[in-house]
Amino acid sequence: MSQDSPSIKTAHQIVMQKGEMFVGWSTKEDVRKRGGSGGLVTSVLAAALEKKLVDAVVVLKKINEFEAVPIITSDVNEVLNSAGSLHSVPSNFAKLIANKDMKVALPAKGCDVRGIIEQGKRNAVNLDNTFIIGLNCGGSMHPVTTREMLEVMYKIKPEDVHGEEIEKGKLIFKTKDGKEHAITIDELEEKGYGRRESCRYCTIKIPNNSDLACGNWGVTGDLAGKATFVEINSEKGAKLLQNAIDAGHIQLQKPDEKGVAARAKIKGAMEGLGKKWKDRVFVPLDNRLEYFRKELENCIDCGACKAVCPTCSCGDVSKCTEFHYRGDAYKMSMYHLVRFLHLADSCIGCGQCSDVCPVDIPLTRLYRRFANTVQEQLKYEPGMDLRKPPYFEAKLEV
Repeated sequence: MSQDSPSIKTAHQIVMQKGEMFVGWSTKEDVRKRGGSGGLVTSVLAAALEKKLVDAVVVLKKINEFEAVPIITSDVNEVLNSAGSLHSVPSNFAKLIANKDMKVALPAKGCDVRGIIEQGKRNAVNLDNTFIIGLNCGGSMHPVTTREMLEVMYKIKPEDVHGEEIEKGKLIFKTKDGKEHAITIDELEEKGYGRRESCRYCTIKIPNNSDLACGNWGVTGDLAGKATFVEINSEKGAKLLQNAIDAGHIQLQKPDEKGVAARAKIKGAMEGLGKKWKDRVFVPLDNRLEYFRKELENCIDCGACKAVCPTCSCGDVSKCTEFHYRGDAYKMSMYHLVRFLHLADSCIGCGQCSDVCPVDIPLTRLYRRFANTVQEQLKYEPGMDLRKPPYFEAKLEV
């Protein structure tokens, strides 16, 4: 290994089981350098494909720092070449893998994971054949807004950006001349830039409903920036890690107590920030009906929101589309009224509908205003297993 490699302290025998935590990195130098936090996630995905644990892997095929195409591939090299973080490419893979008869592995943010599980409840995804590597997420950014932010706040040209990362509350962009440009996320968001609105009030920061939960929170000392903190959440997660070790793609060591504590502290701080934003965005309304009617009056009935919704599996023919036409004479489209009910217990707040709306209706905010009340009363978060407590217990209490 090169001088840039983390020191090897891996035990000969590591017990892989639910609840275990590790710090790890890729054994491939190029992946380690290009990948986020040592390239562990990329290498675990590549190993799963190489050792036939899965038939295919979902990755983002990068075009530039602000554009990427989600693909399903069986090419190990294509997976390895996808290494690297893209905070300015918000995506959700739930519908991409729906109704695919194959074993698949994929990386997933918190909202991705919940979308995949919701598709599983609708029998559109076989969760037993789906290996989910959850990614700790502090939020993603809209590519158009990011380009504007770079010019206005950072005073740099978007085409000069060579990479980005989030560290210690700062959004850092690296330019091709080797320089780093950093501004605090708080400052950016006070000016209307930074993370997408739905990411700001999201409180799911470590996706423990995935098979593995990975991120840079909790990586300390010489390994900071060069390794990934990973937690095993299921037997499938243990199998993913063991497979990657056996294939020679990754190395692991146990985290120190300081790192475990730091990860928990950051998680708590991020969740607290999310709750503060939630209170700021969802202020009480004097006239809820008029608020919803006013926000939706410019809807052009294009159906884009339904097409991208990660939890919708109705297809082209559904109850909401029966009311989706310009002749709708109601003050508020029946299409949206049906969708409010449809998404009451399943909206994951991913922001995809707001991103694609051609008339800039804040759809995610509207759906969450309706869903927040329902989900809080049921003590339910999308992505929970409805067959197990606490959902049934909470439901009986309401």
